[in-house]
Amino acid sequence: MPVKLESPAFGPGDAIPCRFTADGRNVSPALAWSQVPPTAQELVLIMEDPDAPGREPWVHWVIYKIPPQAVGLPEAVPPGATPPAPAGVFQGCNSWGQLGYGGPAPPRAHGVHHYHFKLFALDIALELFHSLTREQLCQALRGHVIEQGELIGTYCR
Repeated sequence: MPVKLESPAFGPGDAIPCRFTADGRNVSPALAWSQVPPTAQELVLIMEDPDAPGREPWVHWVIYKIPPQAVGLPEAVPPGATPPAPAGVFQGCNSWGQLGYGGPAPPRAHGVHHYHFKLFALDIALELFHSLTREQLCQALRGHVIEQGELIGTYCR
């Protein structure tokens, strides 16, 4: 059964409120999840925009080493390699080269962009350092994802 991933800030396919974008406060939305497999050893969250110009999705957030007992992330997780909550998590580099969340900021007049929040449940606890890129993290995930969930929000300038 897939992991159920949701946000109190917006529903599946709905517009992401401005306060969570580069046009607003640029803080991460609260997220909640359920149906994590009991065998999960770690959770990983990646937020990306596949509608961005370029060959690769634009990475907005990489956060990992999330304890499998966690049921969500609070609003406004502070930037930096090791935010205070949940304890022990690491944040990686987004496409701006910064550690932590970077909100939607599509090019003006580029139409609606879709922002994919993907939560992965892993069968191992990763032995990784902070500040990884999406590519480095995805390489470490290979063969260890036992379940995942996704929430898609939209934003347009």
